[in-house]
This record gives sequence, structure tokens and C-alpha cells, in this order.
Amino acid sequence: MHVEIFGNQQLSAVLFLHGGPGESCYEFVYHQAKRLSEIFHLVAIDQRGVCRSEEINSTEEFGLRDLVEDCEELRTQLGINKWAVIGHSFGGYVSLLYASAYPDSITKVIFECPTFDFSWTSKSLLRRASSVFLSLGDPNKSAECNSLATSDLQSKELFDQYLRLGEELGEKKAEIYRVNNLTSIDYSAYTDEEWELFADRTEIHLNRLREEGRMFESIVPLLTTLSVPSMLILGEADPVTCDSHIQAYDQISNGNKIMVDNCGHTPHAERPDLYGLIVSTFLLSDK
Repeated sequence: MHVEIFGNQQLSAVLFLHGGPGESCYEFVYHQAKRLSEIFHLVAIDQRGVCRSEEINSTEEFGLRDLVEDCEELRTQLGINKWAVIGHSFGGYVSLLYASAYPDSITKVIFECPTFDFSWTSKSLLRRASSVFLSLGDPNKSAECNSLATSDLQSKELFDQYLRLGEELGEKKAEIYRVNNLTSIDYSAYTDEEWELFADRTEIHLNRLREEGRMFESIVPLLTTLSVPSMLILGEADPVTCDSHIQAYDQISNGNKIMVDNCGHTPHAERPDLYGLIVSTFLLSDK
């Protein structure tokens, strides 16, 4: 598994879990590693089978639970007693599972634009995709997105339909997730051929999780069992953490919530300075 470690190991440890399924910690590290490593012992990973991590082969057993167990095994191998966890998007889903399974290993959890229910998220993404199709002059695809968003399809079917329609948007798919102030990022650390190889690995990771199906189970009920302090970081224009997620999070007793304005799905990249301040202030506080 690809692991990146920053900052003095005597500082409080923080684990970052990326989204997707199948994104990477590359973008987060690019924008946040220097900022956060001045205050924390930061650990960031490409989850099993993703991007720079070793490819999952066809005979290897792999499922959602492995992502949780990988976190705990990594903590043990690094000799970290406890750490805080930051989970972005699908990483928020994994973070909640991890905190629920191993509460004694975790000090605090930050959920950055998370999903806890793929049905809720898929419907919200479809509604946003509808708006993008309409802006591109395709009312038929726009109507199809809206129809799916109000349907009774199961979580996996909704997610698969969103993936299909998102692919049809091509580069315009980014408009679903972000506002126009995205901070630039340099991808030249790897060649185009290497990025293509990373994408192939990521596709295997995603498909194996889809086939297993456990990621489509709502884990919203776990929120009220969370025993460590947490924070929900929201992007003002983020479609992933929809109103249903926010209302569910509001039911927990030890939760904090903050909205980042002029921002979409990736506050760590769109508002990096503010994000670093929010994260460090919360993790260093007594709350």
C-alpha cells in the first residue's frame, strides 16, 4: 500500500483517507501536507489497489472491510497509539466504519464532504448532473437525470446510472463537483503513462467494491454510536453531502459542523488555507 508520512513523529498523528472509491491522496498531499505537517504527524495513503498502491489481482480476496482493517494494521505497524482521521467523500464512509470498529484507536474524526448513504448521494449527484446537461443544451439527458433522482431504484443501480451519465459528460463532469476557484495542481510527478496505469488499478478497486455490494449499505445509523468528537466540513456547493446527510449528522451529540463558502466538493483543494486552519483548530481543541 502506498503510504506517505510527513511531520515529526512526536506530534499528534493524523490519517487521511481519500474518496472515490478509487481516488488518491495525491491531491490532498499536494495542497495540505506542508501546512498540516508543521503541526501534525500526517499519514496519507492510496487505499488498497488504488493509484500508486499495488494492483488487486483477480484471485485476491478484497472487500470493504479490508479498507478498515488496513487502517488499523497501518496504525499498529507505524507504532501510533491513537490518531485522528480525516475522511473525504467515500473516505468519510470508511472513516465512520473505522471509528465504529476501533474507537480506542481514534481521537477525533473529520468528515470532509462525506457520504454515509450512496442512495442519497447518487440522487443528489444526478440532480446536479441534470443542471449541467441543461446548461450544455441537452434537455433530454437533463430530464433522464431528474427522473432517476426521483425513482425507487436501489442504491447500486442509482450509483451505476450516475457513473454512466457522468461519463457522457466527459470533462464537464467536473462542474458537478467544483466551483470555479479550484487551486491548480501539478501532476508532473508522474508521466502520462503512469497516470494511465494508476487509473486502471483504480477501476479494478472500484469494480471489486461494486461487485461485493457492501458499500451500498447505508451506515447512517452508525453516526449516533460515534463515541469520539467529530467535525463535518461542508462545501457550500457540494452535491455529495446532501441535506439528508446533514440532518442525520445533526442528531449526534458530539458533532461540530462548519460550512466553507465559495467551495464545492473539495475544500482541501479549493480553499486550502482556510481548510488547514479549520482542521488544525478543531484537532488541537479540547472539543
